[in-house]
Amino acid sequence: MTKIILASNSPRRKKILTDLGLDFEVVPSNYEEKLETDTFSYDLIEDLATQKACDVVRRVGHDEVVLGADTVVVLHNKILGKPKDKEDAFRMLSELSGQTHMVVTSLCGINTKTNRAALLSTTSYVRFKELDVELIRYYIDEFNPLDKAGSYGIQELPDGILDKYEGSFENIIGLAPEAVTAILEKLK
Repeated sequence: MTKIILASNSPRRKKILTDLGLDFEVVPSNYEEKLETDTFSYDLIEDLATQKACDVVRRVGHDEVVLGADTVVVLHNKILGKPKDKEDAFRMLSELSGQTHMVVTSLCGINTKTNRAALLSTTSYVRFKELDVELIRYYIDEFNPLDKAGSYGIQELPDGILDKYEGSFENIIGLAPEAVTAILEKLK
């Protein structure tokens, strides 16, 4: 069987692949994400996922499927990436207060044996309640928002933040299981 390589060190993505029962190895991508714009487009996010996968493809053998992914939070067509610091996290969470935003994860799979690639993006929608300053500060101080797109992890949100979500919960965490299954099926 072809070996699966996850081009990410994200503990959330590792757990999702483990929960799918997949045997995989982690080889983190060294691709440096530099967005030329913060205006959202599927092409932009799909390119980031592809670049991450390609970086790892160059470093592994010739009988693997490499999975590269990128997740972004999008509010009013603007990408909210990972915050630079706690103040940036506060700004992002304040912007998300009372709003519905998109969470988009693009997944690129490359079969190094056949040189075939497959790309799939999954979109979910999240709505936050109106957040007060104390709740935002509490979340920032008690959780680690600095390594998460949009400054939050849906799986760890305390009561009072999340109003509702639509779509794949795992996609919001960082990887839709259905997308992984579809990509692996296409690359058999």
